[in-house]
Amino acid sequence: MRVVSIRDLAATVRGRRLALGLSQHELASRAGVSRDWVNSFEASKPRVELILVLHVLEALNLQLDVGEASDTRSFLDDFLEDYQRS
Repeated sequence: MRVVSIRDLAATVRGRRLALGLSQHELASRAGVSRDWVNSFEASKPRVELILVLHVLEALNLQLDVGEASDTRSFLDDFLEDYQRS
């Protein structure tokens, strides 16, 4: 899946979690974050820390591949903009 926004990444994580049959609590335990944090992330709330996102991706055996974007804004651009506003 091509991820171009925090919403895309959150939807990918939620879909993978559900496909693996994990609850938010189980994912949180595997990733070393709180269940509330997983809930906020899956709801695309902008106040998530990137390192915690990377822990969640690792717990789901997913990786973030950052490549060059053409004329579209990248997920990282959106993420950093949202993070700076908060």
